[in-house]
Amino acid sequence: MIISQIAAMSKNRVIGKDNKLPWHMPDDLAYFFRTTRGRHIIMGRKNFEANGQALPNRINIVVTRQASYNAPGCIVVPGIEEALEHARKNGETEAFIVGGGEIYEASMPETERIYLTIIDVELEGDVFFPELDEEEWKVVREEKHGADIKNPYDFTYFVYERKNKH
Repeated sequence: MIISQIAAMSKNRVIGKDNKLPWHMPDDLAYFFRTTRGRHIIMGRKNFEANGQALPNRINIVVTRQASYNAPGCIVVPGIEEALEHARKNGETEAFIVGGGEIYEASMPETERIYLTIIDVELEGDVFFPELDEEEWKVVREEKHGADIKNPYDFTYFVYERKNKH
């Protein structure tokens, strides 16, 4: 099973502010939904609460240390390893870590692929995507998009793969 992360960040690595996305980029949201459709997605409790509900057409797994946490429509597990094990047991071929910042950081050692949208703006935020070590990662796909009436900033989709797989 491939362990992937998918995120969008500003040029200064911001991915969130006040438990929300600090931008409205419909094309990137559509890309996220297209890429993760039918897959296991793994998120932290705060990310789940920011969404307000399980995302449709996916198996939603919420990671939290709160043993009695209730996340309707989701599988709740105490750690990332348990989330990945659940996806493996269900025959998943590519599981997606979808945030937030702590979950991205904690799962980085196991991650093999990163779908990263870089939005061409610097914004204030309180959650950041981890730094990527260029020695460990290579860009295998890059697709630039210009701002338009619906998407206020230029943005680029990148797909990174770990140079030396585990």
